[in-house]
Amino acid sequence: MSTKASQDGAARRPSARESIEVVLDPGSFESWDEPADLTGHSQAYLDQLAKAAERSGADESVLTGRGLMRGRPVAVLVSEFAFLAGSIGRAAADRITSAVRRATAEGLPVLASTASGGTRMQEGAPAFFEMVRISRALMEHKAAGLPYLVHLRHPTTGGVFASWGSLGHVTVAEPGALVGFLGPKVFQALYDEPFPPDVQTAENLAAHGVIDGVVASVDLPVLLDRALGVLVDPPAPPSLERRAGEVVHADGWEAVTWTRRDDRAGAREFLRHACTGTVRLTSADASALVALTRVDGRPCVLVAQDRASEHPLGPAALRTARRGMRLAEDLGLPLVTLIDTAGAELSRTAEEGGLAGEIAQCIATMSTLTVPTVSVLLGQGTGGGALALLPATTVVAAGHAWLAPLPPEGASAIMYGDTAHAPALATAQRIAATDLRDAGIVHHVVPEFADDTPESLTTALAAEIAYHLS
Repeated sequence: MSTKASQDGAARRPSARESIEVVLDPGSFESWDEPADLTGHSQAYLDQLAKAAERSGADESVLTGRGLMRGRPVAVLVSEFAFLAGSIGRAAADRITSAVRRATAEGLPVLASTASGGTRMQEGAPAFFEMVRISRALMEHKAAGLPYLVHLRHPTTGGVFASWGSLGHVTVAEPGALVGFLGPKVFQALYDEPFPPDVQTAENLAAHGVIDGVVASVDLPVLLDRALGVLVDPPAPPSLERRAGEVVHADGWEAVTWTRRDDRAGAREFLRHACTGTVRLTSADASALVALTRVDGRPCVLVAQDRASEHPLGPAALRTARRGMRLAEDLGLPLVTLIDTAGAELSRTAEEGGLAGEIAQCIATMSTLTVPTVSVLLGQGTGGGALALLPATTVVAAGHAWLAPLPPEGASAIMYGDTAHAPALATAQRIAATDLRDAGIVHHVVPEFADDTPESLTTALAAEIAYHLS
């Protein structure tokens, strides 16, 4: 972010009240804030607080309350940067903690909008420790299965970013926002050199999967409406009919070649044709996708392998998948996984990144979830990367999908020292969908037809998923 962008962002920085008005339905905001207890503070600090109140038009650095977001009751926590740079002292922390606990008691989602330099230096260690109390209250809120959504405004740094700014189920930031742990001014003062440019920006953090996206304040209502549509609104009645018809047994090698076709439906086609109200969450590895969405009216968390990605499935992708699994458990939403991978990444980077351990952690996490789970073998199911997303309550497979410990060429190389025996091994290893059903690995196979399009196949799978989620 350039200096000019920072200055322009500061010049146009909205107040807390303006931020609330952008998100909530007109006239619906009701403040929960009580006057701050100022006893025990020095006169010099009291004078600072009085000047901050006069300059900002607010009595503290945080405003809290409840309102309606497209008709849905929600609680809000909003920073007022004009009040001592949005810094968090004990009074502000009390407001946040009290509001979160009240929201938990009333069963309300919490929407947070931050803009802060962090802990209030005038109050020192007691204010610094409030990060712990705020975090504890938010974790209790999330443990109750209630949503917590965060919008990081320019700037969000220090203790705010390291506590309530980083605990959201979904976290986005405004374009060009300075977001980071240690502010660049502090870094330069401590180390006598400037912080590397373009690191602590919303766009860079989104590119590295630290936050879920970059969203301007004016567009925030659309995102929140979609997210709350999945997280809060009741399921809609299914509208798709389950596909009937005979499941024709596909030879193992036929299944392999069929699923490797360029026109084969993948995760992106599934999102496009079979899902509605989708909120995509950013991943550090594009070979794994996580989204809040509805599949034929059923709200869920979707974790999908994207074989169209330029990157092979690596440790970062599996960490992303595990985040989606935990998100489903936290929110009490069903989990749907799509399996379609040519295999996990084979490289020094993958080994040093703990690939095998990430596969194990995914299997262990998914095997122990308490929410409903449906796994879909959509296409290729190669190796541990496929198995990592498989252990669901219900496993569905497309008619030409398959699952194998290695690609058939790899199995041939191990057993015969060449790849020529791959077709025969694909059959001998019983990797096809109907073989998997007969072995009890797959519970239902959705027939595939010769004239299937990506849309017709993915909607047929969506109907089957919705049936099992119902």
